[in-house]
Amino acid sequence: MYPSPPSIKTEVFFRVPDHLRRPGQLNAERRAAAKGGDKTDCFLEGPSFDLKGNLYLVDVAYSRIFRVDPAGNIEVLCEYNGEPNGLKIHRDGRIFVTDHKLGLLLLDPNTGGLSPVVERYMTESFKGLNDLFLTTQGDVYFTDQGQSSIDDPNGKVYRLNVAGRLERLLHNVPSPNGIVMSPDEKLLYVAATRGNAVWRSYLTPEGALARTGIFVQLSGGTGPDGMAMDIEGNLMVAHVGAGIVWGFSALGVPIMRIDSCKGLAITNMAYGGKDNRTLFITESESGCVLIANLDVPGRPMHSHQ
Repeated sequence: MYPSPPSIKTEVFFRVPDHLRRPGQLNAERRAAAKGGDKTDCFLEGPSFDLKGNLYLVDVAYSRIFRVDPAGNIEVLCEYNGEPNGLKIHRDGRIFVTDHKLGLLLLDPNTGGLSPVVERYMTESFKGLNDLFLTTQGDVYFTDQGQSSIDDPNGKVYRLNVAGRLERLLHNVPSPNGIVMSPDEKLLYVAATRGNAVWRSYLTPEGALARTGIFVQLSGGTGPDGMAMDIEGNLMVAHVGAGIVWGFSALGVPIMRIDSCKGLAITNMAYGGKDNRTLFITESESGCVLIANLDVPGRPMHSHQ
């Protein structure tokens, strides 16, 4: 349908050191969440930068949150009885974590302590939260993936506005995963992993979603996972199971493919580095963070706005 886009190479920026890996220690409860089988010794997700340039990562397999300083030194900020997956940092320093088991949490970067923000919608428990996005106004959009799939499409998308009101926006997504908005925040993109597609919705002036449809349809791999947006409205999509980050224009045309130099489990990404032109990519099969240098800067994360 479209010509092959140019290919961009990656290199390893960071690898979780051996002393923090746990080969053979994954218990039965965590195998499904880690997606990597019994041999998983760590599973990276949720990359996000604070104002000091520290990179935060979650370890899905072993319920840990790492902090990596600009020199590459790593510390375990917290380890707890949960299932963290997504992480985003507010401009005021608060760190939001989407936890499959516990709901939406706040992480204190000074103490490593966690506290609940929302644990259910009305009287209904969440299926299992996955990823999140912070708007310029401070609203929190997050996906409730659970074990939804193409034959059980009941994954959901929520918005927690700055006034503390929780709203359900979508209720029929086959495995909602990564979530981002266009630079003007008039379009919402949701990765429907088990449908191997990215959905797009228009945001009305009243804040409702309208004209929800498929923005891009992928093939192969497992499906789209985390996503990121650049300042021109180009959408970067982690194609987990294929080892590729696809770049799509605002029209949905493929404009680049970023190939993993390690495994196929490309799960998420965040812009950072000089002029915000470096894409930091979690490759969870190898427990590495890869980097790719791009021409167009990424849209600043909420922590940097």
